[in-house]
Amino acid sequence: MAERAPSHAELVELVQAAGTVADHSGLQPWRIIEVRGDARLDVGHAIAAAGGAEGDAAAKLALKPLRAPLLVAVVLSPRESRKVPEWEQEAVASGVAHLLSLLLDEAGWGVLWRTGIWTRSPEVAAAHRLAPGEKLLGWLYVGEPVRDDEKPRKTIDAERFVTSL
Repeated sequence: MAERAPSHAELVELVQAAGTVADHSGLQPWRIIEVRGDARLDVGHAIAAAGGAEGDAAAKLALKPLRAPLLVAVVLSPRESRKVPEWEQEAVASGVAHLLSLLLDEAGWGVLWRTGIWTRSPEVAAAHRLAPGEKLLGWLYVGEPVRDDEKPRKTIDAERFVTSL
């Protein structure tokens, strides 16, 4: 991705739209963390520490978040509810992330959703200043797309996934 990314105002506008996903009881069990500039290195160092990497391997891991000028961290912030279990609240937060990725793409931005084992590590949670009980679902890497590297999306055999009762 090139170094240009949506502004804070542009991101907020897209989050406004993405926040309209189906949400049982309207709990809004999610939040977004905007990660730009040197804060991306802080995330990278936390990833390296979480992975137990040292030396060149740690340096390489620490640079991964620099692949995009904007990282959008998607956080599950579960709410106390007798009716809505945490798994359903996590589905809402995931829905916001997915819809936001589609909206960013539609607006012409390059976007990749990155996850991994480090998202639930104490080091990465600390780097994002997560509150107790919050969970990082992953990051949307966002920036100006480099079109010559674009690969076509893989197709699926939809018949395999659609069944009838």
